[in-house]
Amino acid sequence: MKSTLVGFFGTYAHEIVFLHVLSAFVWVGGMMAIRFAVHPSLQAIEDPKIRLGRTLAITGKFFHFVMPFILLLILTAVLMAVGLGFRIAAVDEGGNIINETAYAIYQIVHVKEVIWMVMAANFTWMYFKRRKAQKLFDAGDLAGAKEAVALIPRFLLPVNIALGILALWLGITLRGL
Repeated sequence: MKSTLVGFFGTYAHEIVFLHVLSAFVWVGGMMAIRFAVHPSLQAIEDPKIRLGRTLAITGKFFHFVMPFILLLILTAVLMAVGLGFRIAAVDEGGNIINETAYAIYQIVHVKEVIWMVMAANFTWMYFKRRKAQKLFDAGDLAGAKEAVALIPRFLLPVNIALGILALWLGITLRGL
């Protein structure tokens, strides 16, 4: 299996890296657009029911739009990590470091994997909070819906944006090593 992935990556490296970077930009850039452009604009809507309804509609569409990109990001990350053989170049079978530079790259790859997985878990939490808010909104419980969704723009989305920017930075760092 591993040799198949290495061969696949060797044949399609350019396309895999492109899809990985594109997915990261769509996800992180989309979150930034929602938080820093769309969300403040929605706050100008005076009617709370219309404002919350629009917020839920926009975030629902965004979440469904970005899901395939999140999956593609994770898939391409695995293909790159295995296909580039980071572990093979960094440590021997006993776990001893055989190449300091390769080991540093290997560590950065793992940090990025953790960041993207934390972001995916956070996204999942946001997804279900928004879905709960939508159900409450549809049932006419405006206060409950607002409370259910409040954590997203205040905390969850900014955390994912910061983590995404860090992961992008680390990805650029990896390309330079």
